[in-house]
Amino acid sequence: MEFTVQPLPASKRVALVAHDHRKQMLVDWCGRHRQLLQRHRLLATGTTGNWVEKATGLPVERLLSGPMGGDQQLGAKICQGEIDLLVFFWDPFEPMPHDPDVKALLRIAAVWNIPVACNATSADMMVSSPLMNEELERQVPDYQSYQSARGSESPL
Repeated sequence: MEFTVQPLPASKRVALVAHDHRKQMLVDWCGRHRQLLQRHRLLATGTTGNWVEKATGLPVERLLSGPMGGDQQLGAKICQGEIDLLVFFWDPFEPMPHDPDVKALLRIAAVWNIPVACNATSADMMVSSPLMNEELERQVPDYQSYQSARGSESPL
């Protein structure tokens, strides 16, 4: 696989996801970082976005609920270059009926070299980094080269 460089912009598009037993934790985290988060664009799976928006007053673009396809919507947005940071407070002690979707979302984030925070401590470290408010170059798969090498330049 060949790679190319793409920038993560100074104003980030931050995806917020939390499993049921972690939603309040994410809401509290967003409240603590409200001032910083208001400088960025927030997207979230449905229920999580609703909780964050109501508790903090921050505008959140809400997608479907995770089990209804919201995780997959976020994955698609990562592939399309529309997500710059994934904050996903997942619960390692609770089995999830949509576990394959969760794993797919984390895999896509890794493929497209998107920073992922899975708990408050990792999220604190990411948003407190000077890079949170600066442009940052990242390597991503060179999809054009990938398609050309397979003789399928057209997606149809």
